[in-house]
Amino acid sequence: MATTHQSKERVEREPPKPRGGLLSRLRSYCIFVPLIYLYTGIMGSLSLLSSFFDRDGRIQHWFAVHWARMILATARVCICVEGAEHIDPSQAAVYAANHLSALDIPVLYSCIPGHFRIMAKRELFSYPFMGWHLTRSGQIPIDQGDARASLRSLNHASKSLRKGMPLAIFPEGGRSASGQMREFMGGAFYVAIKAQAPVVPMVIVGTYELLPMNSFHLRPGKVHMIICEPIPTTGMVPRQMDELSARVRQIMYSTYYAHSTLSLSHPERRRAERQDTNAPPDVILSEATSPTRGSGGEGPLSHEETAGEPT
Repeated sequence: MATTHQSKERVEREPPKPRGGLLSRLRSYCIFVPLIYLYTGIMGSLSLLSSFFDRDGRIQHWFAVHWARMILATARVCICVEGAEHIDPSQAAVYAANHLSALDIPVLYSCIPGHFRIMAKRELFSYPFMGWHLTRSGQIPIDQGDARASLRSLNHASKSLRKGMPLAIFPEGGRSASGQMREFMGGAFYVAIKAQAPVVPMVIVGTYELLPMNSFHLRPGKVHMIICEPIPTTGMVPRQMDELSARVRQIMYSTYYAHSTLSLSHPERRRAERQDTNAPPDVILSEATSPTRGSGGEGPLSHEETAGEPT
């Protein structure tokens, strides 16, 4: 009965009110944000220069890690990591994380040991400094408007995994505007199964409260990152990616709402969650997991084209 009562209290709890007033906003707009742009410009330029003699991208990754730590230290964001023993830097794996805020990428870089790649939307690769770093450091772009190109990127990611390079990915497809977890796309799990690499669920709690989507009001505070036990994919085939996706989402969903103060029953949050569901994907496309030949209506790809390597 006690467990049921506590669970009911969590569901009925109102979401926290935004903290900070005018002074907090001025601090963010006049100090935090300009410094973040400065860090991005300096570290991005140094990373770009290092790329001309850094063949495997490790020096560029070093710059990305320190860029992330500078941002978090400046904004006074404290991270509590649970389950770090579930990461083996020597083993290739897919790190599947929920996506709540622009802070999530600095959190991942500062918390995940070892070298890894990130799969991101192609538009980010066109930004000055950041885009140059992403391109030169070997990060993997996803083209939202081209299903065939998305499939090539997924196959490229699986090749990288098979060579021993871990991959970080946001299976929801983009940031949540409401702080609620969204449905998962299948791309991350297609890559994991194709490479026969384990999936490591990573649950980020608290970044939404510190920096919501479409906001420049960055607040100091605490972020909790829970790294769950790896889920093996040995022996699985691509048609089982929905099964794998559902299993990973259930673990992440229950873990997130066990730690988050956000309420599922609040009507404004429910409306925002529905808007999230209807929003276009931001990082990983559903079309990439059920690719079509293009916009000309030629029909779906054959099984061989879907499961095979890019040509």
